[in-house]
Amino acid sequence: MPTVFDSADAILAAVGQPLGTTQWLTITQERIDRFADATDDHQWIHVDPQRAKDGPFGACIAHGYLTLSLASRFLPEIVDVKMKMGVNYGCDKVRFPAPVKVGSRIRGKGELIAAERTKDGGVQATIRVTVEIENGAKPACIADTISRYYF
Repeated sequence: MPTVFDSADAILAAVGQPLGTTQWLTITQERIDRFADATDDHQWIHVDPQRAKDGPFGACIAHGYLTLSLASRFLPEIVDVKMKMGVNYGCDKVRFPAPVKVGSRIRGKGELIAAERTKDGGVQATIRVTVEIENGAKPACIADTISRYYF
């Protein structure tokens, strides 16, 4: 269940709080291939299972930017902001500590690390999304996502 925010004040009051965890998502070769096609990044470690089997990870791995892009899928499972409009403003401190092998399950975990009112009447919230790998020692991605919400 996502954490629900119905006002700017509610977001501002929740800084420092954990926001929850998403359901697990299996990373398939098909998803990796579709991302490779969309970005024209067809490096063999992502799209050539035969060659990747003998490579440094023992299998194909998801693109780091594919893992990062899934933050937009995970955020609605982490927070439900009852707003008129919201926009992605950016990301800070993106890191990829561990690769995501094909067939792995990942999930997002959120924490509201900062929030402030904007001059145009909204609230800017920074949510740290940590992408965990099931049974992994390290996360796949840690990104401080920045969103602006208008109520």
